[in-house]
Amino acid sequence: MNKVAKRLLVFFIGLPIVIAIVSLDYYNHIALNIITVLASALGANEFYKMASKKCKLFPKTAIIIFTTALPFLAYNFVLLEIDLSFLTWVLLFELFSFMTVESLFSKSFEQSIEKIAITTLIIFYCGFMITFIPRLCSIKEDSTILIYLYFILVFMCDSGAWFFGILFGKSTRGVFAASPNKSIVGFIGGIVTSIACGILFKFIFPGVFYGSFWKIVIVSSTTAVAAIIGDLIESVFKRSCDVKDSGTLIPGRGGLLDCIDSLLLGAPIYYIGIHILYLTARV
Repeated sequence: MNKVAKRLLVFFIGLPIVIAIVSLDYYNHIALNIITVLASALGANEFYKMASKKCKLFPKTAIIIFTTALPFLAYNFVLLEIDLSFLTWVLLFELFSFMTVESLFSKSFEQSIEKIAITTLIIFYCGFMITFIPRLCSIKEDSTILIYLYFILVFMCDSGAWFFGILFGKSTRGVFAASPNKSIVGFIGGIVTSIACGILFKFIFPGVFYGSFWKIVIVSSTTAVAAIIGDLIESVFKRSCDVKDSGTLIPGRGGLLDCIDSLLLGAPIYYIGIHILYLTARV
């Protein structure tokens, strides 16, 4: 299957499936949250396998459990209406636990910094960052529409970047060493595509995305930039670990992290933008 066919498959099959899952809003989007927890576990497993090629780590099972606990607790906090800021305390407790184990039980310390640093990165990247999806589910009004827009902004940024990069971006490739095939024109095209989608949502749902057009432009553009950085940082992680793909879970696409890297970084930026520009103003 060539690259064009893969892209079309993701766009015409992957995106509708995601939208269908988001539409199942029972119990604060339980279907989406189950997938989010599974994605966190699988992502942590892939990251562990990549990083273990470079250095010794804490036991894999412990890291995956602690990583997955964050989105799992986030969803339960949403259901029980517990303050989601407690997730930060959970994260700190988890990191403190690994530091304590290393301090009290390790017999040699040559790789202690790497063990603690990579464990922190896995838990933060695959666990904490993804909790911003359950956080979106906590919004009392219009959560389904807001989650729709989040996924569409990220998907369309990726598709727009690919489309414009293929057509017009050959002369602007090679700027970023992390991913030499990506082009400046492609990145600009992805951001413009996301902004267009955001503006379209404002026309369709003016009651949700109220106020100045600049508000939706800011949310859309910052989310798109975060999605682009998410794609690049995943390339950095893979190059650092000397692997081509994060895994082999998805034929033709690589690992799960290869598919959700943009979503991981896009989620907190989108949530912050929506919270500041739309939700806070309602109070």
